[in-house]
Amino acid sequence: MNRKILIVSGTMLSAAPMAASAETFQTYVCADGSQFVAAFYPHDPRHAHLQIDGRAVALTRRVALSGTRYTGGGITLKISKAGTTIKRGKRPVAACNAQ
Repeated sequence: MNRKILIVSGTMLSAAPMAASAETFQTYVCADGSQFVAAFYPHDPRHAHLQIDGRAVALTRRVALSGTRYTGGGITLKISKAGTTIKRGKRPVAACNAQ
């Protein structure tokens, strides 16, 4: 009987960290034809990790009046209720939709 309790307890303890580390990946398609994948990790709420133009870029969360804004590597990603936009270098701002 004690062995069954230990096995069940051990299974529950090993499953807990898996549930707590659920990350969010979101694919976006933009009006200018570009695509990117954004990853958000619960253990790293100050950063958004993008895969864009064949490279990985870590963006840092910045102060925003509404929604959330991330910047880094010449890229600015804004996510709000009104929608998502991305600005890359000297390119114009592009509206993006989650897929």
